[in-house]
Amino acid sequence: MVSGTSGTICSQDRLFLMSKLPSELPPEIVRISWLLGHWEGVGQGQYPNSSNFSFIQQLEFNNDGRPFIDYESKSWELNADGSAGKPLHSEKGFWKPGEGASVEVSISHVTGISEIWTGLNEVLTIEEAKITSARARIATQWVGRVPSAKPVDAGDRLYGLMNGELMWTYDMAAVGQEMQNHLWARLKPLSETQISETKKTGKPVNKHVVPSIPGVK
Repeated sequence: MVSGTSGTICSQDRLFLMSKLPSELPPEIVRISWLLGHWEGVGQGQYPNSSNFSFIQQLEFNNDGRPFIDYESKSWELNADGSAGKPLHSEKGFWKPGEGASVEVSISHVTGISEIWTGLNEVLTIEEAKITSARARIATQWVGRVPSAKPVDAGDRLYGLMNGELMWTYDMAAVGQEMQNHLWARLKPLSETQISETKKTGKPVNKHVVPSIPGVK
């Protein structure tokens, strides 16, 4: 079901409703346009035989008028005072709508791993001609790596928009381990002023609260 300005709308009317959204974007990407923006927040990582850690992350989703979305992720160590430490992981890729509600994603990692992902995008609510909650779940269909990269067998990611925040989680099967959670993060949109600042400095613009979750130091 989708919430509209005049009540609840049946799911079969979802595409029709989205076609009425005022947008200068290519019509193909309107249903994944909820990803667009520059986001910053904090997350956590864990995996067997590795130390748990907290991190600051920025996600950037842009469109240049073509029917896909450019994607980039950067992360830094989260210092005890909430500031950013040394750079950690980075990855780049593209999000492209497939047939129906499907979505196709390609991602290349700085570690020398490249992946093809496919999944489903679901718009949950539309309020006043704006997508206000949505989710996309994707899973790897192919994983390639350079000889020096650690073996990664498969991945599963869930992205969600709720209450103006972007949240995501990443489950991974790698280095002989079964599929299990590796990363999660919760991010908020940056203002135009903040975006300009972070592009100048190449660093996060905010200090963040260090998560106090058992097992994560």
